[in-house]
Amino acid sequence: MNWGTKIVLGMLAFMLFIVCMVAYMFHVHGRDALIEENYYEKGINYNAEYNAKQNVFKDDAKPTITITKNQMIIQIKESANYELVLMRPSNSLDDVKLKGKTTGSSNLILVDKTKMPKGMWFLNLQWRSGNKDYLYKNNITL
Repeated sequence: MNWGTKIVLGMLAFMLFIVCMVAYMFHVHGRDALIEENYYEKGINYNAEYNAKQNVFKDDAKPTITITKNQMIIQIKESANYELVLMRPSNSLDDVKLKGKTTGSSNLILVDKTKMPKGMWFLNLQWRSGNKDYLYKNNITL
């Protein structure tokens, strides 16, 4: 094998490496948790989000979060309809989205955590109680 053949094989191996890296990056790009789907829409509606966050402080309605071995228990002040999003920063395929109404007289939201990987999660809890909207965001570690 002469030196010209080695150069051509080296260039082909390098091009194959670049094509594989591009394909891998496009595959991983769809699972990135830091990319927002509706970035501009969220910017337009920021005032409503800010007011909902302020309602939590004004009404002293910060939820109580208790993490046990098998579940996460979130208790809010009054009965409400809620939307809970738990986002995993490392992989958006692990995200958990729940909607519903609080259960029991203690106004609980129960989340089964047995199938959730350990680590850091972004908690985003929105609820409507009475005629007010509330929004609570926090980072939790399971």
